Amino acid sequence: MIAFDKFTLDNGLKVIVHQDKTTPVVTVNILYNVGAKDETKDLTGFAHLFEHLMFGGSVNIPKYDEPLQKVGGENNAFTNNDITNYYLSIPKENIETAFWIESDRMLNLAFSEKSLEVQRNVVIEEFNQRYLNQPYGDLWLLLRPLVFRKHPYQWATIGKDISHIENAKMEDVKAFYKKYYNPDNAIMVVAGDVELEEIKQLSEKWFGPIERGSAFERSIPMEPKQTEPRFLQVERDVPVNAIFKVYHMCGRSEADYHTTDLISDIMANGKSSRLHQKLVKENPLFSSVQSFISGDIHPGMIVFAAYLSEGVSPNEANDALCNEIENLCHGGIKEDELQKVKNKVESVLTFSDINTLDRAMNLAYYELLGNAEKINLELEKYQYVKTSDIQRVANSLFIKDNSTTLFYLKK
Repeated sequence: MIAFDKFTLDNGLKVIVHQDKTTPVVTVNILYNVGAKDETKDLTGFAHLFEHLMFGGSVNIPKYDEPLQKVGGENNAFTNNDITNYYLSIPKENIETAFWIESDRMLNLAFSEKSLEVQRNVVIEEFNQRYLNQPYGDLWLLLRPLVFRKHPYQWATIGKDISHIENAKMEDVKAFYKKYYNPDNAIMVVAGDVELEEIKQLSEKWFGPIERGSAFERSIPMEPKQTEPRFLQVERDVPVNAIFKVYHMCGRSEADYHTTDLISDIMANGKSSRLHQKLVKENPLFSSVQSFISGDIHPGMIVFAAYLSEGVSPNEANDALCNEIENLCHGGIKEDELQKVKNKVESVLTFSDINTLDRAMNLAYYELLGNAEKINLELEKYQYVKTSDIQRVANSLFIKDNSTTLFYLKK
C-alpha cells in the first residue's frame, strides 16, 4: 500500500506527496500530459525534441544541470506516445534547488537558435543510430503505420519522418511549448523524507506564480476497427529472419487491459511460457520468441516477436505461431497456468515500487489515468482475472482480420 497526499494549486498544477522516511534522497517527478500522439502528422517528433530542449536552459538558469550537480542531484527524462516525464533525485536538504530549476523551465524556457540547432542535431544522430544503423532498428517505423491508419500512434516518438525535426521552425517549437508545458497540463510528485506542509509551501512559492495555459481541446482521431489482415515483407541486413505479428487491443483504463497483459505473459514471457516450450524447446522453429503489450492509454497493441531458427521458412514459422494462438482461443487455460503468471506479475509490481523514483513515476502516471489511488488497486485487478476471461479476450483479439504481420527477412 502506497500512502500519499495530494493537492492542486490555483493554476491547475497537481501535486502528490509521498513520504518515505527511510531515504535521505528526495525524488521530484514532473509528468507533462503530452506525447507523440499530441503531434500533428506534418510536425512529428516534437514531444521527443522537447525532452532534449528542456535541458537546454531557461531564462534564469542558462545551464539546467549545473546548479543541480553542485548540490549532489541527478536527473533524466523519457518520452513515449502518451507522456513526457522528467525526474530528478536530490539530497533532501537541497530540495528547494529542485523546485527552483523545475519551475523556471516550466515558466520560461530559453529558446535560442543555437539551442534548437544543438538539440536538433542530437535527435537526428539518435535517429540514425537507433533506427537506421542497427539490426531491426526501423521495425517500428515499418509496423506502426501498418497497424494504425488514423490514430497518431502510427508514428514512433522519434517522429514520422526525421525531416520534420530537420526543418522544425522556431515559431512551431515555441507554439508547442506554449500549448503543453504548463502547470495545468502537469502532475508533480515529490517522494522521500519530506513533510506535506513543506511541499505545499515550496510548491506555492515556486510554481504558484506561473500562469495556467490557454484552454484547448484534444481532438485525437481514434483508430477504426481493422477489417482485413495486413501484411508486409521486407529484406534488411540482419542476422536472422523474424516475424512480428500485431493485434489491436484495448486501452490502458479499459476492463480487459489486465487480462490482455496476462495473455501476453502466458504466451511468451519466460522459458515456461507456451511459445517458448512449444516452438523454441520442443519444436525449435524459433531461436527466441516474445510477447508483450504496448501499454498505451488509447487502444494499443499486443505484439508477438519471433526470431526464426536457421533454415526454417517464414511461412512454416508463421503457421506454427498462428496454431499456438488458436490453441489458446479454443483450448483455454488451466487454473495453475494462470496462477503462475499472476505470481510473476505480483513480483514485477512489487519490484516496480521498490524505490522512491519508481513510486513517484507510477503515482504521476496513475493520477494521469484518473486517480493516483489506482496504484494500490493494480494487483487486485490482475488477481480478479479468471480462466474464462483469458479465453473470452483471446477469442475477441486473435481474429485474422485484426492481425498485422511483418516478415522481416535477412538479405
